[in-house]
Amino acid sequence: MIEAIEKNLERGIQLLEYISDEEYSNTSIAPYYSSIGGHMRHILDVFDCIFNGIIERDINLIERTRNQSVENYTKSGIDYFEKTINQLNKIKSEDLNKILKVTDDLGLGVVTANYTLASILIQAHSHAIHHFASVGYIISQLGIQLPDDDFGFNPTTPRDKVIG
Repeated sequence: MIEAIEKNLERGIQLLEYISDEEYSNTSIAPYYSSIGGHMRHILDVFDCIFNGIIERDINLIERTRNQSVENYTKSGIDYFEKTINQLNKIKSEDLNKILKVTDDLGLGVVTANYTLASILIQAHSHAIHHFASVGYIISQLGIQLPDDDFGFNPTTPRDKVIG
């Protein structure tokens, strides 16, 4: 599991090494006017919340850092990806079945539920893929060629089918 998540996060680094700060921070694409950097920061903030809560077994997904530098500068984004991958590797020996409290705001209020460490990591991984797909849309609208054909594709999505 850790290896698959790491491989996916490395795709983010590969993309950031390929684009400019201007492309990374561009918020001109409708309908959401979000930047590649905003998506990347958001993805990594979720992992950061996980790492911050592992010891206490209490993960709060509402308390994200939202570092503006990570949204605007590819170097800051790459540093955050590398920090996240390093932290991911540090938990390889953790019991993935241990129970943690996970708190989030689902839109109608704050909810806390029990997860395993494995389940919150799987959720963060799927969340990253989902946002990579949004980034792929932004990239296509900016006329940038993706450096990786698998970027933003869930491994379970049939590649010969159009999603509809």
